Amino acid sequence: MAMKIGKSKWLSILGIVLGICLSSCQAQVETENSVGENENKPRVVSTNTIIADLTQQVGGDEIQHQGILEPGTDPHIYEPVPQDTVALERADLIFYNGYNLEAGLIKLINAAGNEAKKLAVGEQVKPLNFEDEGQVEPDPHVWGDAENAIIMVKAIRDRLIELSPEDKDEFTENADILIDELEKLDIWIIQQIATIPENQRKLVTTHDAFQYYANAYGLEVTGTLIGISTEEQPSAQTVKNLSNEIKKTGVKAIFAETTINPLLIKTVAKEAGVNLAPQELFSDSIGAIGSEGDSYVKMLVSNTCTIVNSLGGKCDSFD
Repeated sequence: MAMKIGKSKWLSILGIVLGICLSSCQAQVETENSVGENENKPRVVSTNTIIADLTQQVGGDEIQHQGILEPGTDPHIYEPVPQDTVALERADLIFYNGYNLEAGLIKLINAAGNEAKKLAVGEQVKPLNFEDEGQVEPDPHVWGDAENAIIMVKAIRDRLIELSPEDKDEFTENADILIDELEKLDIWIIQQIATIPENQRKLVTTHDAFQYYANAYGLEVTGTLIGISTEEQPSAQTVKNLSNEIKKTGVKAIFAETTINPLLIKTVAKEAGVNLAPQELFSDSIGAIGSEGDSYVKMLVSNTCTIVNSLGGKCDSFD
């Protein structure tokens, strides 16, 4: 026997069905609008994590931003993958460090067939140099000095404004906030380093990535296990020579780095009879999300407190 449904029940069912349809249609329209809005935003690609962090803070929600390297990845030895080519070819603007830091990606950027605008952000800074096999080369680790980071932020801001003039106010406001924080950070680092006894303001690290930091904040780089690039492979003689040098200079502690296997620098510390700092330094990359160094600012704060506390100073918090 067929079941009869009253008029009021039919109206209720019809209302539910119409409600579902309207909700579905509204969700679809909102999704399409969201996709459309996102598609209208300029595509910006950054290579290493430090440039990516600064770019994201300045660009905010006004850009589609993609960083190629993951936190903790060493840009010196990174080998590009096919997805990197796709990202670079779709980009409207590409930010990279320059001074041959990310050599593999720079080759890929130069070979890309698109018309994307490109900026070597690190090369906006006048470099300190190093000597490699008789050749003088620019040191790419410019971000070690917070004042250099301010120069980089301004360059990022200006290029984003050129790319998307209608978002000038947002880019300018975001950059101003970040620059203010970097200016305070610069002063804070100077104050913390000053607490280290003068005869202990000596830095020994795995690779030569802290020249700008040391130069800006009153430290002396007295030795490194390898040079500027992490591609180098130190010999047993290099390990022995560095250990002997550490004994002569009397440094209180030496430092490993997050992007480099710490095994050899541990060997150096053991042979030299000095402490290896309990916290590794962030050198060529910010840290993973949730770590002490998961932004450029937090990276310098973490490094500074690690250095200060390990060399006999006292590090206050950065507020």
